[in-house]
Amino acid sequence: MLGLNKIFNKGDTLIEVLFAISIFSLVVVGSISIMNQGVNASQRSLEITLVRNEIDAQAEALRFMNSSYVSAYNPNYTYSEYSESTPAGQWALMSSDINGNAVSAYGDTSSCSLPSSSYKSFIINPNTAKYFSYADSKFQLAKTYSKIDYNIDGTISSTNGLWIEAIKSSNAEDKNSDYIDFHIRACWNAAGQKNPATIGTIVRLYEPKPKP
Repeated sequence: MLGLNKIFNKGDTLIEVLFAISIFSLVVVGSISIMNQGVNASQRSLEITLVRNEIDAQAEALRFMNSSYVSAYNPNYTYSEYSESTPAGQWALMSSDINGNAVSAYGDTSSCSLPSSSYKSFIINPNTAKYFSYADSKFQLAKTYSKIDYNIDGTISSTNGLWIEAIKSSNAEDKNSDYIDFHIRACWNAAGQKNPATIGTIVRLYEPKPKP
């Protein structure tokens, strides 16, 4: 009996060991791939939420500046007569710079790109309701996600993959007001995506027609 036990108590063959290792490796690699996909999805979801907050802040700042301008409007004033230190003055400055009738593309499908200066791109500091044109050289591509970076004193140091373009249209049906369509745009390289992520919204605001 002792001899028979020695015959039948053999270990696993090399083929069986390699097969077990292969199955284990497939399970591990598949698990890691699923985990990476979950992490990337969570990262993208967080980035989209943060970018939407940035876009909403720009929209609210525009609405506030517009309301300030409407409240302070004087038909005897030209744009240059409003104090630039006030939100109404910043609206007047921004509105006087808008002369475009088209908006730029986000860029090609493989990478983000900033619009050219011909589209009069700009950004608003939501903390101070201050207008910054493209000429202020604060515009950069997004390093992580689209956002505004601030200095210690609350001023803008740079805007990353976030900008506004506007189209001023004549409201022919109303002799007392015109409207401006603000295209708020964001473009950044999202985690786990081959093509860049883009988000945008349009805010239409009305302003009284200044004197000629």
